[in-house]
Amino acid sequence: MAKRIVILGSGESGVGSAVLAKQKGFDVFVSDKGLINEKYKEELIKENILFEEGTHTEEKILNASEVIKSPGIPDKVELVQKLHAKSIPVISEIEFAGRYSSAKKICITGSNGKTTTTLLTYHILKKAGYNVGLGGNVGKSFAMQVARENFDYYVLELSSFQLDGMYSFTADVAVLLNITPDHLDRYDYKFENYVASKFRIVQNQNKTNHFVYCADDEVMAEYMKANPVRSVPVPFTIKKPIDGDGAFLNGNQFTLNYKQKQPPLIMTIEQLALQGKHNVYNSMAASLAARIVDVRKEIIRESLMDFQNIEHRLEFVATVNGIEFINDSKATNVNSTWYALESMQKPVVWICGGQDKGNDYNELTDLVKQHVKAIICLGKDNRKIVSAFKDVVETIVETDNATDAVAASYKIGKKGDVVLLSPACASFDLYKNYEDRGLQFKAAVRAL
Repeated sequence: MAKRIVILGSGESGVGSAVLAKQKGFDVFVSDKGLINEKYKEELIKENILFEEGTHTEEKILNASEVIKSPGIPDKVELVQKLHAKSIPVISEIEFAGRYSSAKKICITGSNGKTTTTLLTYHILKKAGYNVGLGGNVGKSFAMQVARENFDYYVLELSSFQLDGMYSFTADVAVLLNITPDHLDRYDYKFENYVASKFRIVQNQNKTNHFVYCADDEVMAEYMKANPVRSVPVPFTIKKPIDGDGAFLNGNQFTLNYKQKQPPLIMTIEQLALQGKHNVYNSMAASLAARIVDVRKEIIRESLMDFQNIEHRLEFVATVNGIEFINDSKATNVNSTWYALESMQKPVVWICGGQDKGNDYNELTDLVKQHVKAIICLGKDNRKIVSAFKDVVETIVETDNATDAVAASYKIGKKGDVVLLSPACASFDLYKNYEDRGLQFKAAVRAL
């Protein structure tokens, strides 16, 4: 009898896993507590895969040999606890798909910058003519690509939730950008649990694999003292020159060394398409990952100069009567917003708020004092933001929709100001996701 695989959640990763599991001869069942999106439902019907929506029928789930869980479902939910109690393995799509792929995998994680770094790394490999797929938290489902494509390389963005469901998967090149408090609600509000989760990116690595990491991150340095990494470490830093393989900044000069016999790649940071300190880190990480898989330095240089960043990440929307509007809806945690505020050169009307994830806003106080002239709250419950900044910023306006938030910011803003949507919070109190929030913000700006 075929092994029974049950998939919880029917989004991009769930449907991709179902298609791959069916192809590999498993008895497959998909269960989603919500309603299944039409395009995904059509795919399941076309593939003749059994599914249910609007409920989880326990007797159809608790008889699984293995369960593939959507990263959005917390381990704390009762159904997952019941699976654990019955010793039924619960894994992620990445773990499952990794079993059927012999491609080289560059895996990128970090609290901030991972989407940008993943897309930049993918851009470099594509430009170099590599047969490469993009997946994980961005792009198409990794499992679906393993089922239907034949890539030699994958660049995968991995969230801590995806890493939590990975056990025997190995990254050929693991990239860890930074670790700052995020999603602590999923980690019993313990930062050390979240740190350990991020370091799962190096589990199963050995001397034939590489670990690209930020040497300036104190949290990572502390963890690595107690838990030495078994793969080849390749650091990047903006604070001091590095002897040996790695990337560093000296003044405004970016130097990348890999395989010492060859001359280094040297550029100025002004030449980088991505500006701002955090993007120097992202560019270093992506270019090191590309060098490790033998992309030529000339291709890396060109790619770093012509890359175009993603929607909803410090995305310029429009200038209206001299006021610049920027959409950074993807900033769903305090640290992402810190980077956004840090890169602002003009007075800021800051739109923030949403579903709080255990945020500590004190980290932003100094930047808010320096850059922010007014705060527009965009959320159902704004008390925490109001209380954090009421003594720092004179003008704080509360709104609960993008149209009102944009109208209020426009009224307060003057020529030469920037209106920055950088929420520091999840979007689920008012929106489907951060994309929905960003699109509504852009529509409201264009309607001014």
